[in-house]
Amino acid sequence: MTLTATSAYEQRRAQLWDALAAGDEQAATRTLFQALEEGTDAESVLLELIAPVQRKVGEEWAANRITVAQEHAATAINERAIAALSHHGGHPTTGAGAGRGRILVACVDGEWHGLPARLLAEVLKLRGWRVDYLGAQTPTTHLIAHIHQTGPQWVALSSSIPTRLPTAHATITAVQATGTPVLVGGAAFGIHGQHARLLGADAWAPDAKAAADRLERGPLPRPAQARQPIDDLPHLADQEYTMVARTHTSLVRTVMNDLESRFPAMRDYTPDQRARTGEDIAHIVDFLATALYTGDPDLFTDFLTWTARILTARNVPSHSLAPALGILGEQLKDFPRAAHTLTTAADHLAHVSSPTAADTDARDHA
Repeated sequence: MTLTATSAYEQRRAQLWDALAAGDEQAATRTLFQALEEGTDAESVLLELIAPVQRKVGEEWAANRITVAQEHAATAINERAIAALSHHGGHPTTGAGAGRGRILVACVDGEWHGLPARLLAEVLKLRGWRVDYLGAQTPTTHLIAHIHQTGPQWVALSSSIPTRLPTAHATITAVQATGTPVLVGGAAFGIHGQHARLLGADAWAPDAKAAADRLERGPLPRPAQARQPIDDLPHLADQEYTMVARTHTSLVRTVMNDLESRFPAMRDYTPDQRARTGEDIAHIVDFLATALYTGDPDLFTDFLTWTARILTARNVPSHSLAPALGILGEQLKDFPRAAHTLTTAADHLAHVSSPTAADTDARDHA
């Protein structure tokens, strides 16, 4: 390329973004193949073009500048572009006996964001590994069966949604019981990998390149003898997580029933707005349960801070979260960790939220 590497990447990213925003799969694929023809290696196309543009897709959705449908369409185009690149270039692992070793890559059950795991699978193939990529939402029982059938050296698990951490914990433990070490990655495990360590993973990586580099340095340590999840998280003995998880449906119903009297603007909600409010409350309870599981109140506070930004971008007053937190607090007043987690998050929101007169117009809610 005649441009510097940085400016060339920026130009290609802009072209790829324009193609995704327009829903133009041919233009997106053409942009990536042109980068290959001009000398960009395949791994850089994956990690320096597709990965950052996919992050922008999520950021644009969060800022309410693209719709859910556009986000899904852009992600689908990126996934098909990755497949086209994979088939076009070929991999050094072609053939049953080729490659440096065998790695199984999958998403935790319930995790539908499959693209980060797919990027890792493709990078590992490019580096000479034989990869079994099982995709999004892989049931743990199927994952274990595949391990017994194929005998991979390592398993790489991906999860972007923190509410999947209890499932991830059970999956990590089950995989390690087969004698196979587990490397995990994805936003669910924390920006510093704190939840990966908490749940007993053998290694953590913040992104696909770091994961591949870690495997380059040598084998992961073999798992210690089989253990129970409670051994990792002794605070679960107080049963708070179990009680909140089991009463999830009734907690959501109670909040929805009481919310109208606490937040009168809700009386003007359309059926669609009420349905979306119910979904938001369900997510709040899910994240509260996960915070109790991990013993990390910041996980819940961070989620609510993110939710407040999303609501603000959609012209919904972020202080509308406070009544819901108050109702939950009343329902869980006999659960010390839950009450502390809710109070901490509510106090944080009170400092970052600044309601205005415009917030009182319920008809603008979305």
